[in-house]
Order: sequence, then structure tokens, then C-alpha cells
Amino acid sequence: MKRLCLLRHAKSSWENPSLLDRERPLNKRGYRDAPRMGAYLAGRYSPIPFFVSPARRAQETYTELLTGWPELNSHGVTTEEALYTFEFRELLQWLSARPDELAAVAMVGHNPALTDLTNWLVGKGIIENLPTAGWADLVIDLDRWSDIELSRGRGHCKTII
Repeated sequence: MKRLCLLRHAKSSWENPSLLDRERPLNKRGYRDAPRMGAYLAGRYSPIPFFVSPARRAQETYTELLTGWPELNSHGVTTEEALYTFEFRELLQWLSARPDELAAVAMVGHNPALTDLTNWLVGKGIIENLPTAGWADLVIDLDRWSDIELSRGRGHCKTII
């Protein structure tokens, strides 16, 4: 069994239209929600390895998450270029290259990829939209990450927040 936790970046700002998409920061609500989510998760989860999109809003979400969940810092974070995508199949491809020693992976990324990935793994449309700063905790009947692309419908959703 493998565990996959998906965190959509917190609410981002559209205030400066001259910024490239990947350069957009969090807005006021995003800076409020990410630490709250961190505190909520800290009371319910043990720290796991996090992999984060290089987009500024995803990076800031992780940084603010640490405010509420400081123990997470002991596991470190890895920025992954491949997580700056809106296509769930690209996330599947990235996941398939994870080492099997990793029993759990957490990702900070973007929609629609995270919503689509959740629905594909569970095998039905359990969520219409993973909200900003939303969390999905999935358990997948899988021994090797390399088999994840064959795992449609083999996931079980433990929690969606």
C-alpha cells in the first residue's frame, strides 16, 4: 500500500496581470488559509516527505504550511519542476519514478491536475474540485510506485478537506 497526499496551493493573487502564471504569489486569504491547514494537519498526521511545484504560490503555500506544522520541517521538502502541471497524467508519470522505499508522498500542486488525479485513482468522480488549500489523502493498493499508471480505481480516499 502507498499513501498519496495532495495539497492544492492556497488562494493566489491575480492583482498584477503582468506576472507570469508561475510567478503569482498568494493573496491575503491564501496567507491566512495555509497556516490554518498546517495546524489542522499537524494534529492528525505524522510528517511525510513533501514535493512542491516551483510556482511561487505553491512554494509560499508550503512555507506558510510550516507555520502551522513546524514538525514537517524535519522531513525536508523537494521542489520538483514536473509538478508545475495542470495535467494529471504528467503527475502519474512523475509518481511512477518515485523510489519504492517511499511509503508516502505529499505533493503541493495545481488544479485541474490534482482533482483529476484524485478522481482517476479512486475510479469515480468523488470530488468536483479540490479547493485552494484543499487536502486529499489517498491510500492506493500498490506495492511499487512504478505501477501507479495501472492503478485506475485502486485508490481509496481517506480524507478530503
